[in-house]
Amino acid sequence: MSYFLWWRKMPVSAKLGLLVIVLNLLIVALAPILAPYGEGDIVGAVWEPPIWSSEAQKHSPVVLLGTDQVGRDVYTRMMFGARNTIGIALVTTLIAFLFAVPTALYSSLQKGWMDQLISRAVDVVLALPTLIVSLGVISIFGSSIPVLVIVISFLNAASIFRVCRAVAVDINEMDFVEIAKLRGEPRWWLMWGEIFPNVLPPLLAEFGVRFCYVFLFISSLSFLGLGIQPPTADWGSMVRENGIAISYGIMTPLLPALAIAVLTVAVNLVVDWLLHKASGSRELI
Repeated sequence: MSYFLWWRKMPVSAKLGLLVIVLNLLIVALAPILAPYGEGDIVGAVWEPPIWSSEAQKHSPVVLLGTDQVGRDVYTRMMFGARNTIGIALVTTLIAFLFAVPTALYSSLQKGWMDQLISRAVDVVLALPTLIVSLGVISIFGSSIPVLVIVISFLNAASIFRVCRAVAVDINEMDFVEIAKLRGEPRWWLMWGEIFPNVLPPLLAEFGVRFCYVFLFISSLSFLGLGIQPPTADWGSMVRENGIAISYGIMTPLLPALAIAVLTVAVNLVVDWLLHKASGSRELI
């Protein structure tokens, strides 16, 4: 019942965003079931038209969205591309949060030289140009998925640390935390029992923003040919590989580009609602 009331109170924009997110997560989980062909299977000629096109009747294979530059089913590649792009971005964002949030909570309580040491180390990471560092690491260690996950999560953990610590420092000065300190509560309880529940709303909003950034960054690297490598499907690399098709009036590269844009907008709609909810504003989006 509470979930039903929660859903009813959501603005229409947040509902649409949440539905798009859930749909994409279902695709991520069910991609092998939803896809009619294998991820790298060549099923027809180059750039065959989609099934609803009048020209599609001349061709034998059933391709819902047509074929790509080597004859692979675009619909299948979109399904597996969602699984790879969204899945890797989600794992990368989670790793960054798992590293940054405990460090930020600890730093907010541990005043003095330890807090200064951690904060200045984070400042150094924030000063590094993200794209240049990523390209440098990838050129040395290769563009494998583990390398992408490690370097991107490390670079994004610094921004997450800054947001979490800024909120945690303010909460650390509140009366209920001071009372817990006077009771002699251990540090782990202060971190997870007193401060963390109160920094959770802004962290949820930051998770959405950070996921969008990581998602777009991985897609951009793939578009440059330095991200997820073929034959693994990825929305960014699909845009790059089929980009020349636009010159022939073929809309194949627009499909993954549209999927990237729609998911990014959907996540931001939900993030905006979370920020309004956390701030106590009653204005609907």
